Amino acid sequence: TWDVIRRFLSRKGYRVRYIQNFTDVDDKIINAANREGVTWKEISDRYIAAYFKAMDALNVRRADVFPRVSETMAEIIRMIETLIERGFAYVTGAGDVYYRVEAFAHYGRLSGRSLEDMEAGARVEVNETKEHPMDFALWKAAKQGEPSWDSPWGKGRPGWHIECSAMSVKYLGEVFDFHGGGNDLIFPHHENEIAQAEPCIEGDEKFARYWLHNGFITIDNEKMSKSKNNFFTVKDILKEFPGEVIRFFILQTHYRSPLDFSDERLHEAQAALDRLHNVHDVIVELSGREGTADTAAELAAQAETFLHDFDAAMDDDFNTALAISQMFGLAKEINRYHQEVERGTSFDAANFKKAADVFYTMAEIIGIFEQEEMAADDGLADALMDIIIGIRQEARAAKNWAVADKIRDGLKNAGVVIEDTPTGVRWKRT
Repeated sequence: TWDVIRRFLSRKGYRVRYIQNFTDVDDKIINAANREGVTWKEISDRYIAAYFKAMDALNVRRADVFPRVSETMAEIIRMIETLIERGFAYVTGAGDVYYRVEAFAHYGRLSGRSLEDMEAGARVEVNETKEHPMDFALWKAAKQGEPSWDSPWGKGRPGWHIECSAMSVKYLGEVFDFHGGGNDLIFPHHENEIAQAEPCIEGDEKFARYWLHNGFITIDNEKMSKSKNNFFTVKDILKEFPGEVIRFFILQTHYRSPLDFSDERLHEAQAALDRLHNVHDVIVELSGREGTADTAAELAAQAETFLHDFDAAMDDDFNTALAISQMFGLAKEINRYHQEVERGTSFDAANFKKAADVFYTMAEIIGIFEQEEMAADDGLADALMDIIIGIRQEARAAKNWAVADKIRDGLKNAGVVIEDTPTGVRWKRT
């Protein structure tokens, strides 16, 4: 979701600075490290590498900076010091630091809850050192077997919420445009981020201008989660489907809506994406031709209309589902023009290129057609396929259908489909 938003804003002419932070030290990481007898950094590095591998498979471009909590301790400590100085936080005798929720008048503004409602509906851990049950940890005093850092309150490590406030301000400034995350982060995480950041910022405009929250992935209308044992990782799904299909499946639903996961829906996404790949193949085929006729002027005009509607959909809260429908509309018109050319209509290279450019502009924002080809760039695959297709054509001319069919079926089993068209034989990988 955020990758598409970033691509779209960049195309609109904005200078986009995209930051994505890693919590590289927390309770789960520490527990995993202790179980395996390794350091917390080894656990974090392993899963960050796995994350990048999965995101690369989904055509997700790298952020400008990937800050880590462990590398931002000075800024975290400085923000906590400011909150203590201004009366928004307090230190306990044990060396813990808590945020004082009653001191922040706007607490609950993002989630639309009152402090009283939150307290009544929350499972609050009994802690006699806290002034209010909803106060949350900014700094945790060191415990045996855990990593720790020096601070004015003794050795310890930061709480989860303060990390993100400090990293946001450090890398994006005190006021920035978008802050994103899942629906489950609205409360308490994002609510707490605002409460921590705003008291540290002077002026009327503070912290994030817009908050974007994506819906959950569900299975049979239940949230995917480890606790219900109904979850799949990207790594799991990549064994069955290309990353581009997974990406396309996700983007066919508006980011704020729940997304119901199933093999059937992934197959549907694959079939839909195949239709766009077929148009990509058509463009590649026709782009090698020359032609000065004026037969694609209407197609070029239609492309501009589709692009206008594509942009309008993305301008309306980044509606990728509606935007993709415009891409299919243009794909249909490109196919229609291709059929006319196949029937003998003179080719219009200039106007066809305009339509093709629009198609690829849309594809670039959605993030498809970007996977590297399996073949090397030296043209070996093309040369070999020319030889194989030539042998098959000789077999067909000699009416040796058995050999021709054997070549066709063998290529299909190897992941290559050949198509006989009025203008010759085309091939593509499936």
